[in-house]
Amino acid sequence: MKYGYARVSTDGQSVTAQVAQLTRAGCKKVFRETASGAKTDRAQLRKVLAALEDGDVLMVTRLDRLARSTRDLLNTLAAITDRKAGFRSLGDTWADTTTAHGRLMLTVLGGLAEFERELIRARTGEGRARAVARGVKMGRPPKLTPHQMKEAIRRRDNGEPMRDIGRSYNVSHSTISRLTA
Repeated sequence: MKYGYARVSTDGQSVTAQVAQLTRAGCKKVFRETASGAKTDRAQLRKVLAALEDGDVLMVTRLDRLARSTRDLLNTLAAITDRKAGFRSLGDTWADTTTAHGRLMLTVLGGLAEFERELIRARTGEGRARAVARGVKMGRPPKLTPHQMKEAIRRRDNGEPMRDIGRSYNVSHSTISRLTA
């Protein structure tokens, strides 16, 4: 069965033209939604994905109706593929997983997105290393000042319960237990 998904971003817009185009393309049921494309959790999209069965095809008028980013598109296409269904964009003829050419194009697109993620990860790691070399402290700032830490360690070593110490500094007892001299 062919399903359609029509989405507009604001209440002032209408899905009528998309629904007509999808119906002309053979969609038996069209799921309609008014939601920002930036939102990845859209109710009607979730419903249409859940309705897909082996051999079904999900159609949209343009790719931007389905996803705003390459990663979001690839995640959605993976969900469609997991249901053994196909995908087709009427306005972007290369985005058609029901044909070998379309699957090839989307595979290349997926490879490029993965390559981009690796580049971002590498640049982030390099930036973090440079920051540490400049003396930037990474991670969360300490809850206690150095003076409070010394005092808490002394109190702990004198046998005072860690829960009581923690309460006096408004931290958990596990924070006190992790303190080292």
